[in-house]
Parts: sequence; structure tokens; C-alpha cells
Amino acid sequence: MNLPDVISVKNMRESDAHTIAHHTPSAQLMHSAAQGIYEAVKFTGKVGIVCGKGNNGGDGYALACILCQNGIIPTIIRVTDGFSKDGLYFYKTALSLGAQEENFIPAGSLSGYDILVDCLLGTGFSGSVQGNIKDAIEQINASGSYVVSADINSGINGDTGVADIAVNSDITVSIGAYKTGFFLNDAPYYIDLLVNKDIGIHILTEEYKLIDYSQLHLFTGYNSDVMTTEEFFEKYGFDRSTCNIAECIAELSRTNHKTTVVKTEHSAVIADLKYIYFCADYVKV
Repeated sequence: MNLPDVISVKNMRESDAHTIAHHTPSAQLMHSAAQGIYEAVKFTGKVGIVCGKGNNGGDGYALACILCQNGIIPTIIRVTDGFSKDGLYFYKTALSLGAQEENFIPAGSLSGYDILVDCLLGTGFSGSVQGNIKDAIEQINASGSYVVSADINSGINGDTGVADIAVNSDITVSIGAYKTGFFLNDAPYYIDLLVNKDIGIHILTEEYKLIDYSQLHLFTGYNSDVMTTEEFFEKYGFDRSTCNIAECIAELSRTNHKTTVVKTEHSAVIADLKYIYFCADYVKV
């Protein structure tokens, strides 16, 4: 059975760069990402797209173009100044197609939208969310709208899943491949539904695999070492913000000669001597 890939941010970045250099122009990949988001969500009513300055914002501008072309006029809310190269192209194109634009007000509100699309921060984000981005995340979470996160919920570390504050999504549309951070630490508590859209990125390195959550019980039986994330960090003293849980439990599994499982209420990472798997009850494969 061909199991979906789960990969690190570094692998995703290098795979994306390789694909752009040898196979597919970056603007085409951005449009494909936006098309994947469009196909994953039933867009209707008043749609707001909340954008940062990087390629994640660019995905939002490309989505605005697609929405306009399909009879839905979205409102773009730019939270920061600046654009990526492709993002600027799709931003200008979206406005030429009729997309509306609204100024972001730090002390304001993003209520009144049926759907809000979170395109603030991508998988490469790490550290603490501050300034207008933090204000925007808080406003999205307080909006009462159906929330779509593009690629990852803004504020979540794409490798570790750690987040001081992050967007609470009704659906997160991963682009290219699932990232390890979707399943670890804080991330499971911010994501209601996770889907992945393959846009033709050539993954350079096979790292981990995704299994169906219903199979978790197969790895937690006799002689398995099973612990919660909190128990794992308390027992071994790793730094939560930097620890690669998958590699750490793989080493534990080899050393102790037993399957090792670290889990939250909704997800788990598993090392069974030969392979490392991820699973979550909010994933739609």
C-alpha cells in the first residue's frame, strides 16, 4: 500500500526548490496550491482572505484570482506590507479581476465573513507571533467564520507543532505533503480537519509515513512503550521547541528493542524498529 509522506520543513523547502529548478515554474506551483485549496473547500457567501507578505500570502492572492474566475468576489485583507515575487503578480491579477481589498485594523474585527482564509504564515515559521500577525490571528479566532488555513495554521511550527498562539481552523489544506508539525505538541488542538493536496512537488527524501488513525491500536499492545507527549518530555528532558520527536523515539526504539509511541489526545508518532509513522484522528487521507 502506498502510504502518504510526512516530511520535515527542510525537505519540503529543498523539494520545492528542486521542482521549481527542474520541473515546474514557481508561479504555476502557487496557482496549483491555490487550486487545491479551492477544491478542498465549498466556497460560498462572503469570503475574506487574510494575507501575510510571503508565499503563503501569495497562495491567498492566487486563490482570490480563482474565486473571481468562478463568480465569487473575495475581500483581500493585507496584514503586513510586502510581497513575494509571485505573490505580487497574483495580487495585481486578483485586483484586476475584481477582488476587493480591506485595510487591516489591529484593534478591529474580522467578523462578518462566512469564510476566512488564513494565509498569514507558512510552514517555515518559528518563534513567537507578534504585532499585526498576532492581532490578525486573534481576530480570525474570534470571528465566528468558517476558517480555512492554507498549508498550515499560522503560528504553528511546521517541524515541532509548537505554538504560543495559532489560528484555529475548521480545515487545514496542506500543500505538497504533510509536515511533521501537524501531528505534534500543540498542533492537534488547533486543527479540526486536515487534508493534503499533491501539486506535483517532487519529494527528494522519503522520511516518514502516514497511517490511518484506526491502526494505532496495532502499535500500542504488548511490550510497546506508550506515553503522552507530556510524559515524554518530562521523562527525557528534551526541549519541546526544538526536539525532533520522531528521531528521538526512533533511537529509543532501537535502544530498547520495542515499539515506542508518543501521543496526544488526537495524534501519535510511532517508531517500530524499522519505520516511523504518524497518524491523527483529524486527517482525511
